[in-house]
Amino acid sequence: MKLFTYIFIAIATLLCIYNATKLDFSNLLQGDSLVALISIVASLCAILILLIFMTSKKIEDKVKKNK
Repeated sequence: MKLFTYIFIAIATLLCIYNATKLDFSNLLQGDSLVALISIVASLCAILILLIFMTSKKIEDKVKKNK
């Protein structure tokens, strides 16, 4: 499960970097730049969710050890 989350974090990071190259800062909210901006936000949300998931798994393991 740990490898699974690390792979998805890496994929989301690569997607974020790729979409950052597609940004046009002169027209940030128009055309392909808007799609890239939305994709960057979605990738960052996915990374955040995966980090929360990893933290919850660590807490769950510690709770099981103490029982």
